Amino acid sequence: MHTVLSSPGKTVTMGHDQPFVIIGERINPTGRKIFQEKLRAGDLSTINIDVEAQVAGGADVLDVNMGVPLTDEPALLASAIKLVQSITDLPICIDSSVHEALEAGLAVYQGKALVNSVTGEDDRMEIILPLVKKYGAAIIALPNDETGIPATAKERLDITEKIVRAIESYKIPLEDLVIDPLAMTVGADPEAVKITLEAIHLIKEKFGLNMTLGASNVSFGLPSRHALNAAFLPIAMSHGLTSAVMDARTPEIVNSVRAADLLLGTDAWGGNWIGRFRAQQAANPSA
Repeated sequence: MHTVLSSPGKTVTMGHDQPFVIIGERINPTGRKIFQEKLRAGDLSTINIDVEAQVAGGADVLDVNMGVPLTDEPALLASAIKLVQSITDLPICIDSSVHEALEAGLAVYQGKALVNSVTGEDDRMEIILPLVKKYGAAIIALPNDETGIPATAKERLDITEKIVRAIESYKIPLEDLVIDPLAMTVGADPEAVKITLEAIHLIKEKFGLNMTLGASNVSFGLPSRHALNAAFLPIAMSHGLTSAVMDARTPEIVNSVRAADLLLGTDAWGGNWIGRFRAQQAANPSA
């Protein structure tokens, strides 16, 4: 099953037989006080820096979130998407919990976007899925509902099935559904990662869906987070994870993903691995 995202100049395909899709997480004001202040003042210049760094790092898709309190988020998100598309041809993941902002972003986006995100709550799906259908986008869905985050992989599978049925009822192609199997921090629960891995496996086996998650969640609150994230992603890939919202600027993490592509057979004959190595050599001959 292939989930295809596009911009006017580029197509990115997510699939279990495709290289892992890196969704760069950086264009997000959460936890970035100076960035928030600039956005409130109408200054979008930091976005140029974030785009350049993530493209150079190896991102395939860019997540764009403009959730800043005391701003007009719909207008801000639309402006940010237009700016990003003027800088790069990478497809965009439009990230907002505000219905009006998602619609504003989808209305200006050129191509097929990925929407981040919807949950298994009935009222939330009734708001977001018509937008996805209207604009022909793909959608990330989280298998949690009114009861909160499920504690077991089986419960996450059951809510995924509910989401699948809702997607089908709106006549949205199933390949346009990407499941986020919910990565929680291992610092709070030693079993958290094992539950996520089991959920990934079960969802792949039953539905064959593409999956993504917030990779940095697993290491929250722990030291040496890059090392933990770099270890987690190849394991998750081996269970069926096909993309992640992650730090595309950190070579340690990006290299672990690209190495796993080669070792798991989604980078046939190492073409991407060798090409990346040669590009790095050309950029820095003394390294």
